Amino acid sequence: MLPEAKLDILLARHAALENELLGQLSSDAYVRATRELNELTPVVEAVRAYRAAGQEIADIDALIADPAIDAEMRAMAEEERPQLATRHAALEQDIRIALLPKDAMDERNVVLEIRAGTGGDEASLFAGDLFRMYERFAALQGWKVEVVSASEGSVGGFKEIVAEIQGRGAFAKLKFESGVHRVQRVPDTEASGRIHTSAATVAVLPEVEAVDVDIKDTDLRIETMRAQGAGGQHVNKTESAIRITHIPTGIVVMMQDSRSQHKNRASAMNILRSRIYDAERQRRDSERSAERKGQVGSGDRSERIRTYNFPQGRVTDHRINLTLYKLPQVIAGEALGELTDALTTEHQAALLAAEGNA
Repeated sequence: MLPEAKLDILLARHAALENELLGQLSSDAYVRATRELNELTPVVEAVRAYRAAGQEIADIDALIADPAIDAEMRAMAEEERPQLATRHAALEQDIRIALLPKDAMDERNVVLEIRAGTGGDEASLFAGDLFRMYERFAALQGWKVEVVSASEGSVGGFKEIVAEIQGRGAFAKLKFESGVHRVQRVPDTEASGRIHTSAATVAVLPEVEAVDVDIKDTDLRIETMRAQGAGGQHVNKTESAIRITHIPTGIVVMMQDSRSQHKNRASAMNILRSRIYDAERQRRDSERSAERKGQVGSGDRSERIRTYNFPQGRVTDHRINLTLYKLPQVIAGEALGELTDALTTEHQAALLAAEGNA
């Protein structure tokens, strides 16, 4: 059974927010109240439906138990009850999931970093395939993707690419994508048709605001330099490239893709905040590693999480032992949601189990 007192508090908070929005609010207070109301509304609707279904079940039980009811009416009631009970149980599960502790970063935008790993040129090509997969998946969600920096491979793809994915709930959907992705396929350059294995590392970081991470100016070493690589007349004429080192953690961010030093600095600081936050998050998670063992999303960047096998047309996620024979659809971003949804469901199940044990 759900904690009825907790449900009452939810309903009361929802009503209070509706009343609050009828009054005079500052723009910031209005935005905060509207956002909270929008988050609560689906849960409150589920609570109302859950209680209505529970009342219907109680009414039917009373009807079935009434000796004055004729046999035909009782039979109809007995036939209807299992359907109501199933709906009541489904609503209860939905509410339990909605009441699970939320990751404070779930609604944030994402900083996506993909780096080619072992496998040379083939790894760079695979990193390019992964980036396009996420780019198409994001487009299907109605999100915006903006490349922040990219280092191209010698035959295509990327040695490294960093992008921002902007859209509500982007981190919630993509946070379990962090880790080592492995590909098994015959490279175009392979004359003998031998299957090669290569890898790329994906890091999905929540976009962090200045208020989320306290970075002191004295902890930063900022260097400017001339941009390297392609760029025509612009290259080596202005010191637009920037490198920021966070001295306490040793995290370094280099940015040179824009001709504006100001824009490069803003992009570098944005990524630096996300990396510092993520490093602290991983440190906290590693301290709880014993209780988290076996759960989805341990955050270990060195963990091999998924294999894309082209000869067999399959994708296997090793954390939840899920194999889909839909490799073209996954790489196209169309079926990636099946994997991200399954990972989220597994994570929710683990949280529910932990809550039950507690």
